[in-house]
Amino acid sequence: MGKCTFKGGVHPFDGKEYSKDKPIKELFPDEGEMVFPLSQHIGAPAVPVVAKGDYVLAGQLIAEAGGFISANIHSSVSGTVKAIEPRTLATGGKCNSIIIENDGEYKEVEYVPKKLEELSRDEIRERIKAAGVVGMGGAGFPTNVKLTPKNPEQIDYIIVNGAECEPYLTSDYRRMLEESDKLVMGLKVALALFDHAKGIIGIEDNKPEAIEEMRRKVADEPNIEVKELKTKYPQGGERCLIYATTGRSINSSMLPADAGCIVHNVDTIFSIYMAVIEGKSLTKRIITVTGDGVKNPCNFYVWLGTNYRQLLEAAGGAVGEPQKYISGGPMMGFSMYSLDVPVVKGSSSLLVFKEDVVSKIESSACIRCGRCGEGCPSNLLPAKLAGFAAKNDEAGFVKFDGMECVMCGSCSFVCPAKRPLTQQIKAMRSIVLANRRKK
Repeated sequence: MGKCTFKGGVHPFDGKEYSKDKPIKELFPDEGEMVFPLSQHIGAPAVPVVAKGDYVLAGQLIAEAGGFISANIHSSVSGTVKAIEPRTLATGGKCNSIIIENDGEYKEVEYVPKKLEELSRDEIRERIKAAGVVGMGGAGFPTNVKLTPKNPEQIDYIIVNGAECEPYLTSDYRRMLEESDKLVMGLKVALALFDHAKGIIGIEDNKPEAIEEMRRKVADEPNIEVKELKTKYPQGGERCLIYATTGRSINSSMLPADAGCIVHNVDTIFSIYMAVIEGKSLTKRIITVTGDGVKNPCNFYVWLGTNYRQLLEAAGGAVGEPQKYISGGPMMGFSMYSLDVPVVKGSSSLLVFKEDVVSKIESSACIRCGRCGEGCPSNLLPAKLAGFAAKNDEAGFVKFDGMECVMCGSCSFVCPAKRPLTQQIKAMRSIVLANRRKK
């Protein structure tokens, strides 16, 4: 059987060797402040249900969903609510946050485990909602909402995104190797919500050990299949993954459910298992700390609310004076100007680099080589779209399908003239969306 893939894409240096063989280590947070932003998801901010001076337990609800598209937030530690005030996020913006003074005792609420066969579909969704599970690949969409599509009878596939196509990241890889049983059970929970859906676990072929392990675990599961994906960025992008594994296509006007698919990140599937079977809320996640600027790259199991600076210290500290810190992957993540920010549900990594290569790049005029179009997974003409953006030509940008851009960065990466194509297109998309909202 051939390897599943899609048209376009690029092949950046993957950097997986820094941390792929490092087993997950539990990282207990330092005593002191733990910061829980009220916006750790797409949608309305959560609403605090605690006040300054309250004592809380690990796993206790501290903020409830502020609307249908929102998510509960729970404390990861026991301690006293110190304040509710704006705090800086990894993105550089500020968000109202609950500050808890960690007492170091980790007293927990009582959890109520359940067996899958004991639960109705509504109860499964309610446990996922109550636990505050969101998409943990970065998007942060509330998982209970995603698992409640308009036409549930039309869902054919639940796809687990094990591609981990972003360079350097290895947290999903380690999860598949070390906790494969729980991943399979989490997928079975999601499948139980639909009448005839089948499970697909897509894994890139640069992770042969994970492919072998997951295939071994699903050998007796007739409704679950592991599909080997060709290693290529952005293989883990939602549209690319759906096409590669099912042959179905979606565009910007569609949801995956419109093509009969629901896609979940590996850590999201694990969190579904924890919520439904073990009854535990989302209070921890795996973070990869890696790059040539860190002494001992690691994969840590981290309590939400932990300060990023502690992650770097736990990995042995920096090598010299790194010029670049990135939260997320190098292709779609964002630079950090400070490490004094909290780990949140969507945090996946801390990348540390000795040199800031991007800041030293000098762009030049387009040489019309067409490489940006060849690399674009959406089959667009990025150079032309960037030209429309430079001229603020909204009509031309929309006419040439600029809104179909998934902002993966492939065009900028492959451009020999080093033009900031993705940034220009992203800015224009924001303008178009803003103008549409005004109308």
